Amino acid sequence: MPRSALVVALLLTSLCPAARSAEPADEVATYQEAVDRILAASLRDGRAYEMLAELCDVAPRRLAGSPGAAAAVEWARHTMQQLELDDIRLQEVTVPHWVRSDVEVLRYAEPLERAGDAIPMLALGGSVATPPGGVTAEVVVVGGIDEIAALGETARGKIVLLNGRMDPGLVNPFSAYSQAVSQRSRGAVEAAKVGAVAALVRSMTNAMDDTPHTGATRYADGVPRIPTAAISTNAAAEIAALVASGRRVTVHFEQQCRTLPDTEGHNVIGELRGRSSPEEVLVVGGHLDAWDVGQGAHDDGGGCCQALEAVRLLKSLDLIPRRTIRVVLFANEENGLAGGKGYLEGHLDQMDRHVMALESDSGVYTPRGFRTNANPEAFAVLESISALLDSAGAGQLTQGGGGADIGPMRSHGVVQVGYQPDPQRYFDLHHTHEDTLDKVSPREINLGAGVMAALLYVVADLEQTLPRNPAP
Repeated sequence: MPRSALVVALLLTSLCPAARSAEPADEVATYQEAVDRILAASLRDGRAYEMLAELCDVAPRRLAGSPGAAAAVEWARHTMQQLELDDIRLQEVTVPHWVRSDVEVLRYAEPLERAGDAIPMLALGGSVATPPGGVTAEVVVVGGIDEIAALGETARGKIVLLNGRMDPGLVNPFSAYSQAVSQRSRGAVEAAKVGAVAALVRSMTNAMDDTPHTGATRYADGVPRIPTAAISTNAAAEIAALVASGRRVTVHFEQQCRTLPDTEGHNVIGELRGRSSPEEVLVVGGHLDAWDVGQGAHDDGGGCCQALEAVRLLKSLDLIPRRTIRVVLFANEENGLAGGKGYLEGHLDQMDRHVMALESDSGVYTPRGFRTNANPEAFAVLESISALLDSAGAGQLTQGGGGADIGPMRSHGVVQVGYQPDPQRYFDLHHTHEDTLDKVSPREINLGAGVMAALLYVVADLEQTLPRNPAP
C-alpha cells in the first residue's frame, strides 16, 4: 500500500473504527489511470498557454476599473462560451479605480556628480500624487518599517526610503515576501506620522537589478496622505550606501497618479456541471485583474488560464465528476479583493455545499504540488490524491495556505487549496514590466493545468465528500 494511502486508512480508522475503513484510500488508488490520462493530455494537447497568449494580446494591462479589465472580462466570457461551460455568468462587484500617470519622475539632485540621473521607479497603486511640480527633499534611510518611528523629528520634511530586504536565506521566497511587504503597504502611513513628505520603498524581490516592482499601498484615517513609489533594488542599495558613507542624498520626486470614483467590475463564472451531485461545488480560479505594467502573464493571467484549461481537459477526456467544478475568474485581487468578497456575499446560501476551493496565484512555473488548510481527515485524503501526481514531480502537499480570492470562504469551513509551482523565480518579475508572455513556458503552464485538473477531478468524483473544515 502506498505511504499516503496507509496514512488515510490509519487516520480514518482511528477516528471512528466502527464506521470507517480503508475504503476511501483504496478508492483514491483506483484513479491513477485517470490521473495519468489527464497529465498526458495536458502535455500533448494542452491549451493553457494558447489561452494565455490570447489574454495577453487582448488585455495586457487590466487593473480594476480600466478598459483592459473590461476587455479581459469579455475575453473570459467568450472563452467560457467556446469551451461550452454551463451556467456562464458575470457577477457584478464594485471595484476601486486608481490611474497611473505618464508623469513619473525620480532623479538625483544631490550629490552633485549624480544630479539629474534618473532613478528607476513606479508609483505604488493607490498612492496620491505629489504636489504640482513635485517635491525635492533629502532622503533618510531605514532598514524596515519598525525603524521609522525612531527617526522622530529628523524625518520631518524629508523623504523616507524603506530599504528592508526580502530575506534571501529563506528557502521559500513567498515567506520572505510576507515578512517584507508591509513596507510597501504601510510605509507611507508610518513615514507620514514622523512628518515625511514622501516615502520610497525598495522593490519586493531578491533580484538585484534596475527593474522597479509596483504593488498596492494603503492610507489610514487621521494620517496625512503622502506620495509613495517603489524603486529598484539597485537604486535602493546605491542610495543607502551613499547615505551610510556620510553623503547627503537629495532627490526630486514627481508623479501625477490619481484615484477616481469606484466603478463596476465583474467576476466571470462558468461550470462543469456534476453528473450526480451537481449541488456540491468545487471552486477553481485565479484573479483576472493585473497591474498596469507588463502583461500580467504569471500574475495572474496564467492562473486564470490554468483554471479554464483544467475543466477543458476533463471535458475533452469525458471525465465528468459527480460534483460540479466551478471556474471563477475574480476581479480586483491586486488592490481591493472585491471579487473574492463579492463571490462570498453572492453565494452565502451555497457555502454549506462548497466542498473545496483551489486557487492558482503563485506563477505558472514547474508544478510542485499544493498547500492547504485542510483539517486532518481531509488532509489525509488530499495527501493520498497528491501521491498520484508523483510522476509529474507535483506530489507535495504541505499544511497552510490557500489564496487571497478564495480566502473569504475560509470562515465558512470551505477547504482551501493553493496550487504551488516552483517559487524561486516568481519575484524576479512580480508586479513589473517584465511579467510578460515570453517568461512563460508552454510545457510548465500546461502541465500545471493538468495537475490541477487531476486533483479537482478526484476530489469531485470520490464517493465520499471531502470533510469540511470547522468554521472558525
